Amino acid sequence: MELRQLNTFRTVATTLNFTRAAEVLNYVPSNVTMQIKALEAELGVRLFDRLGKQLVLTSAGKRYLTHIQGVLDKLDEARSDVHNDENLSGTLTISANEVICAYRLPAVFRQFRSQHPGVRLIFRSVSNQELKQTLFEGMADVVYMLDEPIRSNRLAVESLVEENFRLFAAPDHPLARRTVLQLEDFHGEVFLTNEKGCPYRTMFDRSFEKEGIDSITYLEFQSAEAIKQCAISGIGIAFLPEIVTATEVERGELVSLPWQIPDLHVYTQMLWHKDKWLSPIILSFIEAARDVLKQ
Repeated sequence: MELRQLNTFRTVATTLNFTRAAEVLNYVPSNVTMQIKALEAELGVRLFDRLGKQLVLTSAGKRYLTHIQGVLDKLDEARSDVHNDENLSGTLTISANEVICAYRLPAVFRQFRSQHPGVRLIFRSVSNQELKQTLFEGMADVVYMLDEPIRSNRLAVESLVEENFRLFAAPDHPLARRTVLQLEDFHGEVFLTNEKGCPYRTMFDRSFEKEGIDSITYLEFQSAEAIKQCAISGIGIAFLPEIVTATEVERGELVSLPWQIPDLHVYTQMLWHKDKWLSPIILSFIEAARDVLKQ
């Protein structure tokens, strides 16, 4: 078993794509495939399965990743200790949901890349429900979540910016012309929301249940962009963060309805595992996120 095989396995497990892993490691794809096959042969287990076009870790692969992550972290720690930290190099894996990926992290990536062009960034878009697990399984170094304030004994959590959620509709929607709305005005309306299980969908349901509305018609989506486009088309009322709709509101394609959702406190939050060694690369990225998102 060779160190490069372990590093290759970690990179493939993170990217879940042989071609992408080869690009990150500066190998040809066949070399990556050969190393993984050799590692599987030595261990006597399959580490990856192909489900159609999707590459996934097997249960054995997930367990193996957990074990080798600590070994590779220790080696990274030793390597950084003997090198000049001003010229950082290595790989950093970041995960976030769709909204943070599209509207918060690009500016962070830009600043970090300008400071440390030698670092290889791997980004994976993951649903809010699965983000914590990527930290426990060692598949991400830092993750970003949209949620109410998170408390955890095993994860370090830092809130970066509060996100304001509002109800949005097309300018010709009947409620868009109103300056004041009452609870009964929403009866019979269609709400465009994320699927059940999403933290802010849960908060949305909770707020309307408190107000006494329990017979809401929903259209559910996995994508904030799909929710936004359907609202622009006049299909219903969208429940979204203001950052997602800022451009469309400025262009007059959407309007914010005069309704405050009570007791809704959602933050973009940065998380990492408390037991993980924070390399200079990780620390530098955390600092870049603070600089950009806390402004």
